Amino acid sequence: MLTSREKSDTKRLPMMPIRDVVIFPFMMTPFVVGRESSVRALEEALAGEKKIFLATQHDASVDEPRPDEIFGVGTIASIVQSLKLPDGNIKVLVEGVERAKVVSVSDDEGFFRAIVRTLQYRVESGPQLDALISRVTTLFEQYVKLSQNLNYETMIAAIRHDDAGKLADTVGANLQLNIEEKQELLEIFDPIERLTRVADMLDIEIEKLNVDRTIQGRVKRQMEKAQKEYYLNEKIKAIQKELGRGEKSEIDELKKKIEAAGMTKDAYEKAMAELKRLENMPPMSAESTVSRNYLDWLLAVPWKKKTKEIRDLKYAQGVLESDHYGLEKIKERILEFLAVRRLVQNPKGSILCFVGAPGVGKTSLGMSIAKATGRKFVRLSLGGVRDEAEVRGHRRTYIGALPGQVIQMMRKAGTRNPVFMLDEVDKMSTDFRGDPSAALLEVLDPEQNYMFMDHYLDVEYDLSQVFFIATANVLHTIPPALQDRMEVIRLSGYTEFEKLEIAKRFLVPKQMKATGLGDKQISFADEGLQALIQHYTREAGVRNLEREIGNICRKVARKIVNNMSEQNAPELPQVEIAAPSVSELLGPQKFRDLNAEKKNEVGTVIGLAWTEVGGQILTTEATTMEGRGKLTTTGKLGDVMQESAQAAMGYLRSRAYRFGLARDFYRSLDIHVHVPEGAIPKDGPSAGITIATAVVSALTGIPVRGDIAMTGEITLRGKVLAIGGLKEKLLAAHRHVIYEAILPKDNEKDLPDIPENIRNDMKLHLVESMDEVLKIALEREPVALPLPPPAVEIARAGDDKLTH
Repeated sequence: MLTSREKSDTKRLPMMPIRDVVIFPFMMTPFVVGRESSVRALEEALAGEKKIFLATQHDASVDEPRPDEIFGVGTIASIVQSLKLPDGNIKVLVEGVERAKVVSVSDDEGFFRAIVRTLQYRVESGPQLDALISRVTTLFEQYVKLSQNLNYETMIAAIRHDDAGKLADTVGANLQLNIEEKQELLEIFDPIERLTRVADMLDIEIEKLNVDRTIQGRVKRQMEKAQKEYYLNEKIKAIQKELGRGEKSEIDELKKKIEAAGMTKDAYEKAMAELKRLENMPPMSAESTVSRNYLDWLLAVPWKKKTKEIRDLKYAQGVLESDHYGLEKIKERILEFLAVRRLVQNPKGSILCFVGAPGVGKTSLGMSIAKATGRKFVRLSLGGVRDEAEVRGHRRTYIGALPGQVIQMMRKAGTRNPVFMLDEVDKMSTDFRGDPSAALLEVLDPEQNYMFMDHYLDVEYDLSQVFFIATANVLHTIPPALQDRMEVIRLSGYTEFEKLEIAKRFLVPKQMKATGLGDKQISFADEGLQALIQHYTREAGVRNLEREIGNICRKVARKIVNNMSEQNAPELPQVEIAAPSVSELLGPQKFRDLNAEKKNEVGTVIGLAWTEVGGQILTTEATTMEGRGKLTTTGKLGDVMQESAQAAMGYLRSRAYRFGLARDFYRSLDIHVHVPEGAIPKDGPSAGITIATAVVSALTGIPVRGDIAMTGEITLRGKVLAIGGLKEKLLAAHRHVIYEAILPKDNEKDLPDIPENIRNDMKLHLVESMDEVLKIALEREPVALPLPPPAVEIARAGDDKLTH
């Protein structure tokens, strides 16, 4: 295909800048002329040959463009029609004649006059030109079919000719192109080059229209589906209305509940988003059930409901006194807590940890706190919990997912400020599913729990108003980080007097009611309850005591029922439970009175120990036999206790002359230390002076007093160091009718915690050295052996150091 420039011509014409449109040759275009300069140019053209040069300006927002702000290529147009409007503007219809290039522009009498050059090209026909014209025609037909803005018949009629330039201009004028692309097309004077460019543009525009059509098809299908669902939902509503099930749908009810729930902003937005999803789901789908359950949980959790708290200290004190006997320190702490809450407007929730032996009333004390403060009470047992999801819940991606126990208990409480008891917090364990104690760190931290995040709810929940109470038997199994977040309050065991009062006030009435007995049928004498406490129970708490009282009540109830079944039988008189009747009903005593064993024996010492269930006495035995100086310890002793035995032996060997022993006594003797009840593991340093006393007694043959108990850690120099669990140990001694004890001097600071009646009943010896222990515990002091002069000086020097 060949094109050749045939001729060029220069013309001088009025010039009009136009906005937002590019005029092509052979194109009929109407527009309104309003600018004064444009009106003058139009009038000049109308006064002459009705020819005007139209060129598009670069920026349509410029009212009076300069020549350099107008494109250099435009179209010479013939004015077909003009009409002056009432507002002074002129509506004009023009037809493009040919493109022209600006040579120069002058401002003549208030309008532009341009000298333009036109270029004429001659195109040689041939197969290639025919193929190009056919291709453009075919593409334009496709374009018209895809486009919704063009009339098919009109456009096809307009392009049915063989002039390449006219075809390119006609197609270019009807393409949906921007101003820059149309101007680029206008500036191509060569018809073949222009037609080729039009073909490329058609390819691009057809591809765009195909993509748009695909997207519109998808949107249409989705809209049809949505319209179908809307129609069916409206039909369901109409059916429900006819059936008398109300006009408002379930979605409307849920929306009202969400708005009235008082949720946080984050929770409200999440609930509304989930409600919107639920509204668009088929009602019978599995996902719909999951969404509905999630919304039910969000609505069930208390967001703003709070129990009005009772802050009357006298009322709270009365409740605590009526529900529990003793526990003065605990009651004082609770009353302090209530006093602070009365003074502070928005106090943070407290976190207490009750530590004590089983049966001392930790759980019931939590219930009394709730009663005293007027709060709801919920209890979560953590014994055996080993899955972190029990605390935080499962994520909703799992089938059957639920919130954690913390959120479930809050739902059960129904208020934001319940008393929340975490029972048996020391009995949690860990496995591959996570560490629940680590999850509790957030729950029990006042600085974090106001934004507790449950995996199922996936929104922050405020636990700062909750009064948390944890209970435990021991502390060493609770991680230190968790201990640090709680205020630990220890509940020691009860004395015999306290147990007697608890039985009379609480246990006996409770068991009488449980067995259907009245005051006319049974009564418990103090000596009968005392016999139960001393001979049938041996514990820190009162759980077994309650069990034995219930056992007696059931046996009496059986007697009464058997008597009622006999004809003409007289009514049984009131059964009084005194000391003799206890053994008749319950059989032989379960625990022997240690008075019978309180005789002085060689190598036998009564020690005091602390266990998870309270204090206990621990008899320690020592004996000697021929051998080579071997020390044997039995009774399932732990490493620390075995080391205490070795420390005691080190002390004895260094002080052998003081006990009348040869310096090499250990070469011909083996020593065996045994602690009975060998199946029970034992450990701790507090048996040091007990083992030392037993060994000294066995080596010297001097009996140890059987009416005295002792506890204390020993050093190699014979010093007696402080121990823990003093209160529990002394309660155990008092329980076993031992009223004299040897204690470390360093534990004198702990004596105020001992109940006053225990201190009055017992004689307590506070010692600093092993020599003082032996003076008190042995029947007589050992006779020291005389030593050679060098040994005497060494011994004296050692005594001086020990004394100082």
